Amino acid sequence: MKFSAEVFELFDKDWALLTAGSGADFNTMTIAWGGLGTLWSKSVATVYVKPIRYTHQFMEKNDYFTVSFYPEQYRRALSLLGTLSGRDGDKVAKSGLTPRPLDGAVTFQEASVTLLCRKIYRQDLDPAQMPAGVVDTYYRDEPAHTMYVGEVVDILR
Repeated sequence: MKFSAEVFELFDKDWALLTAGSGADFNTMTIAWGGLGTLWSKSVATVYVKPIRYTHQFMEKNDYFTVSFYPEQYRRALSLLGTLSGRDGDKVAKSGLTPRPLDGAVTFQEASVTLLCRKIYRQDLDPAQMPAGVVDTYYRDEPAHTMYVGEVVDILR
């Protein structure tokens, strides 16, 4: 089996959009933290959202979410979606991306790959369990992320 380190760049270098909600009631945000793997004999995607982010409330009240990846030409749109808050207006319209409704979720037509995920686990990260320096670097003035694990129920291309 050929192993490529590029899989680790999907979130950190390439970024992704995390979208929760359905129909017209959804929010999306750019993420650079996440992972793909296997848990409880299921293919899963793990994402992290700070409680202060608008998307957090959509993650809490919905059973499904999407993680979508984009060609480089959409980097500016992803940057905008990671900078603006959906609380303050229609950032999706400003991004130029086209929402694509799914059953219980939303992605965007411009995505090269979308993972449709059913939430199977959530937990607030515990700063007491973090390595030295992490709290000062990421959580000095804000609460720790909530970790969400979703079973990948479909992959859309």
